[in-house]
Amino acid sequence: MKTIRIGMISLAHKGHAYGYAGGLLKVPGVEIVGIYDEEAERGQAGANQFKTKFYEDYNELLKEVDGVIISSDNSRHHQYAIAAANAGVHILVEKPITTVGEDARELIDLCNEKGLVLQTAFPVRLNTSVHKVKQQIDKGELGDIVAIAATNHGKMPGGWFVDPALSGGGAVLDHTVHVVDIMRWLLSSEVKEVYAEMDTRLHDIPVDDCGLLSMEFDNGVVATLDTSWSRPTSFSFWGDVTMRIVGTKGVIHLDCYAQTGELWENGAALTHRYLSWGDNTNQALVAEFVAAVREGRPSFITGLDGLRAAETAWAAYESAKAGKPVAVTHY
Repeated sequence: MKTIRIGMISLAHKGHAYGYAGGLLKVPGVEIVGIYDEEAERGQAGANQFKTKFYEDYNELLKEVDGVIISSDNSRHHQYAIAAANAGVHILVEKPITTVGEDARELIDLCNEKGLVLQTAFPVRLNTSVHKVKQQIDKGELGDIVAIAATNHGKMPGGWFVDPALSGGGAVLDHTVHVVDIMRWLLSSEVKEVYAEMDTRLHDIPVDDCGLLSMEFDNGVVATLDTSWSRPTSFSFWGDVTMRIVGTKGVIHLDCYAQTGELWENGAALTHRYLSWGDNTNQALVAEFVAAVREGRPSFITGLDGLRAAETAWAAYESAKAGKPVAVTHY
């Protein structure tokens, strides 16, 4: 089996980058060639942790790899991904794929032209429970889907996430793309229109930390998404992704992160922890990327998937600003 040589560009998105690197170590036939990071100290620490080389220039790293995982702040996704595509390197890019629609379209077209894998980092779509629900929907067990009510709540991440110049948005952008990607896949339909309200009510930050979206899909399904950075810092798990899916034959409740046990301990203070025993979706995501590169096929989660999900989030911001429903613009 040919060894697939993978590089990592930036560890800024800590919540996922370290999970991806750890996942790569468990995928057979993979070598982590090196890590580039805008912050040399962080990059060197990551390289030490994963027993690889730190690169001070990402262009030098691109010369040595088959594929690259980009986990920078959102504003740099396009810069790094275009450089990788021009170097003929396959790409797994963190969500949102870019912060500007035209940039995403340019990247998708370039990768198509060069025959490169372009995968968007939507690990939740690889959750076993999500796949089970997809099978049930496709078999008609729920009848015609009428509506979906979803949640995605997490902790406020701080850092570059709350700098609008680097993130492109707050909790609504951060969480909408994940959930809309799952909805699109389950329904095989695109979001047509969005009405959104959002605010900053939980933290003293310059971006939104909560929002409520109402969406209509091309096939007539209506959906809501309650999204926020509302988990306290002391909470023992990062957050949730849930959906209540209503069909003409039944209703199903999907809880993507219910594969956990709970541990309560006596100590200096009563402590509570979630112990995850189920899917490692970060590992599944990088395994899919490696398989697509090795097999010379498109990824299960494409760049276009990333763009379509981001378009819904961008429309939500337009709607909140205008105070009325907004049609989703496709780039």
